Amino acid sequence: MHTCMHACIHAFTHSRTHAHTHARTHARTHAHTHTHTHTHTHTHTHTHTHTHTHTHTHIHTYIHTYIHTYIHTYIHTYIHTYIHTYIHTYIHTYILLVLSMPMSTNWLPSV
Repeated sequence: MHTCMHACIHAFTHSRTHAHTHARTHARTHAHTHTHTHTHTHTHTHTHTHTHTHTHTHIHTYIHTYIHTYIHTYIHTYIHTYIHTYIHTYIHTYILLVLSMPMSTNWLPSV
C-alpha cells in the first residue's frame, strides 16, 4: 500500500510539474514570439515610412529647387538680354541720329 501511494504521489507530482513547465514554456514562447513579431513589424514599418518620407521630401525639395533655379535663371537672363539689347539699340540709334545731323548741330568732335 505504501509503495503504491508513493508511486501515485510521484506520478502526480511529475505530471503536475510537466504540465506546469509545458504551460510556462508555451506562455513564454508565445509572449516572446508575439513581442519579437510586434517589434520587428513596428521597426520595419517605421523604417520603411521614415525612408519613404525622407526620400519623397528630398526628391520634392530637389525638384522644387531645380525648377525655381531654372525659372530664376531664365527670367534673369531674359531681363538682362532685353535691357542690354534695348540700351544697345538706343545708343546705336542715338549715335546714328547725331552723326546724321549737319556739322553745325553735331556736338561730337570731328574725326
